[in-house]
Amino acid sequence: MQVQLAGEPQKPGRTSEDYAAASPEALVLLDGSSTPDDLESGCRHGTAWYVRRLGAHLLARLTDRADRSIAECLADAIVETAALHGGRCDLGHPGTPAATVVAARLHGSALEYLVLGDSMLVLQYRDESVRPIGDNQRFAAGDELRRQVWATVPGSAERAELHRRYTLAVRAARNTGRGPWIAAATPRAAPHAETGFARLDELRAVAALTDGAARWTDRFGLGSWSDALHLLAEAGPAALIGQVRAAERTDPHCERWPRGKAHDDAAALYALI
Repeated sequence: MQVQLAGEPQKPGRTSEDYAAASPEALVLLDGSSTPDDLESGCRHGTAWYVRRLGAHLLARLTDRADRSIAECLADAIVETAALHGGRCDLGHPGTPAATVVAARLHGSALEYLVLGDSMLVLQYRDESVRPIGDNQRFAAGDELRRQVWATVPGSAERAELHRRYTLAVRAARNTGRGPWIAAATPRAAPHAETGFARLDELRAVAALTDGAARWTDRFGLGSWSDALHLLAEAGPAALIGQVRAAERTDPHCERWPRGKAHDDAAALYALI
């Protein structure tokens, strides 16, 4: 694979909670689950620390364990990352650091892929058709609370309180079987990821985007997924993120395009097969 990637934090000087990495035969993209500053997580390291270590361990497993399925590689990486926390972190805390995951690797004559959460993987075939995969852990109760958040004024006390309620509701339900599955401190979420294979002789390229970058299509409607793949091929991931930032700046109060944050961490990866 020939890989390009780019990432940008939601604000200059702030550490991004997205992570992207690749080798010639594998790629990973993670989006950390952010936590309001006034809520405890039980972890002294933080979300950015977690996503970087989980991403590095997952990339290693994808490249050195061809005998393990891609979901098993994710489970292994979660266990290995949990061991790095040490005894001072409460991994049973409902707010323990967590992340959505996109991963893919060359596996014989196919591309094996995995998507867990609301980040996106987009397959582009040689006939120019595309197949988006992702946003596969919908949580109806959380979606309704999120819409309530989006209906309030950014920066207001009402919005902050509704966001807190949303975060607590998702925390209480995730990885329990009653809500979304996400990569956290135990491997039980890994089997719930969407996985599959795509034949290499039918593929042209693959893209992976965190939800902050996927806004280009699914929130701002700047083009179709086919258009997004064309932009990535012609100008690269940084150009797509640049267009997302430009759109965000035209709507600082989230009125034209309701959303949780005016700006979000964004990462995108594009690989020619």
